[in-house]
Amino acid sequence: MDPIDPAGAATIVFTEDSPASAEALACREAYFTELAERFVEGFDLALANASQDDDLVAPQGRFILGRLDGRPVACGGLRRLADETGEVKRMWVSPSVRGLGIAGRLLSDLERRAAQMGFRTLRLDTNRALVEAQAFYRGRGYREIGRYNDNPYAHHWFEKTL
Repeated sequence: MDPIDPAGAATIVFTEDSPASAEALACREAYFTELAERFVEGFDLALANASQDDDLVAPQGRFILGRLDGRPVACGGLRRLADETGEVKRMWVSPSVRGLGIAGRLLSDLERRAAQMGFRTLRLDTNRALVEAQAFYRGRGYREIGRYNDNPYAHHWFEKTL
């Protein structure tokens, strides 16, 4: 994806989309490619509970695309873990627009949608290599908790009460 002028950051729009749409697949592929490059152990989608992506559609979940001037530059999903507990999945922002506050706006949008779905708690996991993600989640009020899933790529698990 091409670099974006920071002045355009105000035009980002978050919309619900199918995780199987062409734009969603392009964002997810870029996300998975980045994970493969950054994880010491590499990244194999087949080991990463890819079947959970089926849970990112209503009524059990949502998949959100962030478009800047009509171009997809961010994505994130929600899925139900229990009646009042949801999980953030596949959250990614294109490197071309990082530093513009898009990740914070995306997470706020996901949290708002999670509350509308009846979730009182949100959980997420991340890999040890993603130190900026760990700091980001802590800064957004997520606290580290014990392991709650069997994701082989997760080393840190977080939770936030909405």
